This record gives sequence, structure tokens and C-alpha cells, in this order.
Amino acid sequence: MNELTGTGIALITPFHQDGSIDFPALEKLVDHAIKGGVEYLVCLGTTAETPTLTKNEKIEIVSTIKSANAGRLPLVLGIGGNNTAEIKEEFSQTDLSDFLAVLSASPAYNKPTQEGIYQHYKALAENTEAKIILYNVPGRTSSNINPETTLRLAHDFKNIVAIKEASPNFLQSTEILKDKPEDFMVISGDDEFGLPMTLAGGKGVISVIAQGLPEEYTQMIRLGLERKVDEAYSLHYRLMDITRSIYVEGNPCGIKSLLAHKGICKPFTRLPLVQASENLSKQIKELSEKI
Repeated sequence: MNELTGTGIALITPFHQDGSIDFPALEKLVDHAIKGGVEYLVCLGTTAETPTLTKNEKIEIVSTIKSANAGRLPLVLGIGGNNTAEIKEEFSQTDLSDFLAVLSASPAYNKPTQEGIYQHYKALAENTEAKIILYNVPGRTSSNINPETTLRLAHDFKNIVAIKEASPNFLQSTEILKDKPEDFMVISGDDEFGLPMTLAGGKGVISVIAQGLPEEYTQMIRLGLERKVDEAYSLHYRLMDITRSIYVEGNPCGIKSLLAHKGICKPFTRLPLVQASENLSKQIKELSEKI
């Protein structure tokens, strides 16, 4: 699974002002990211505003990304939710032949126990041959996948190959790194932890900011993987302010503002999200011009 080493990006879904999908902008974004040097693309992650997309729109988005990518980079597909039976069905009904792995977030809202989280992923792993990337993002799901549960899943199921770890507790990631199976990958799900986690033994990041600043961010992670710490941290500190700014009003509002300033797409989102405020948009523009 070396294809998952480095920088992957969680692609946004560009919209027109009327809320329809801007497919030419999506093609432009894919090309921008690839030319910027990212290692792989994540389709239909939560950054894509998947809760607001219809089944047919998801099919069209995946088709557009595959066409724009033209086989240049590995692809990861997001399939998740809080109804285990429904997700199992989606796994079985989706053609996964073009995807390296499936990224599946821990169930949101239900707030399962650790045993519930384990049984959720067990049900998925036992019903598919696809490689699965766990996704722990407690800030959105309101429940944490504890390190013990991650390690239990990693040891018990060969097709659970990685975790995208976005816990705000960095020590949690180091606990997983210390005791994980040798071939299990820990990938940062937090842009600002991307470099520290890589230096601690992780394999890189699934990033949001990297689709706006692919050359700078991917170079930082590559330097981290090469153990060129001082050079990597020099880039980390250059990117720190703008990385923080894109999350001030939520994701993907901030990254869409940055991409709009770069002429890649418009800043529009779908309700219940709204586009970045005028003040934040101005701040993001100013910070991007300093990079």
C-alpha cells in the first residue's frame, strides 16, 4: 500500500451559485492537484459535502474525477454513514475496481460504544474484499475510536489497512504507531498534524489545504518522509496561518474560498453550510498571497 504514502487530498465538490455541480471546475481541480504533486485523490469524502449529494450526483462526481484523473493517480472512495446495514449494502453494490481503498468514517450521531464501533467495522470488513481505511474524526462524529479499538481492528482484519486519524489528541496517534501491525498505516486527517505525525512514523496525510496549495504541502510531507526535519518545519510554519484560517468557519467553506481566489472554482456551498464571510475570504486571500 505504498500508494497511500505521502499526500492525498479530500476533494471538494464545486458548485454553481444555483447549487448545481460545477463539473468543469471539478476537472480543473483534479488537474491542478495532480500537477501540484499530490500522491492520490479521495473522492466523496466528507469535505465533498456528501450529506448534501444525491446518489446520482455521487455517480456523476466519481465519473468526472476518474475521467479527469485518466489513470494518473490512485483513487480512494469515501463510503460511510451511521447505518451499518446500509453501508454494507453500498459496499456490495459499488464497483470498487478502480479504487485503491475505501475510506469509511466512524458512525456519527449514534455515539456507539467502543464495542459498537468495532462491530460496525467488523461487519464491513467481513462483507467485502476491498481495503478499508478507518476514519476517526471525533470533532464531527461526537465519538472517538480509542487506540485500543483501532489496534484491535488492525490486528483482526487484514483488509483494514490504515486509519485516517483526526483526533485532536496527538498522543493517541503515537499509541497506535507504537503497537500497530507492521503493514498497518497511520495517516493524518488533520492538516496541521500532517508533518508531526509523519515524523512520528505515519505515512503522510489526507489533506484539505493541499488541494489549494499542492506544491508547498506535498513538498513538506516529502521532506518529512525523507527525515529532513528543519526544511520540512520551515514549510510547516509558512503554511500554518493559512491552514488554520481555512477552518475558522468550517470545512469546506475556507478551502473553497482559497480555491476561488486561485480561479479554480466558485466559493459556493450547499446549505446548511454557507460560503466564507467577506472578512474571512479577505484574510485567506492575503495569507495565500504571502505563500
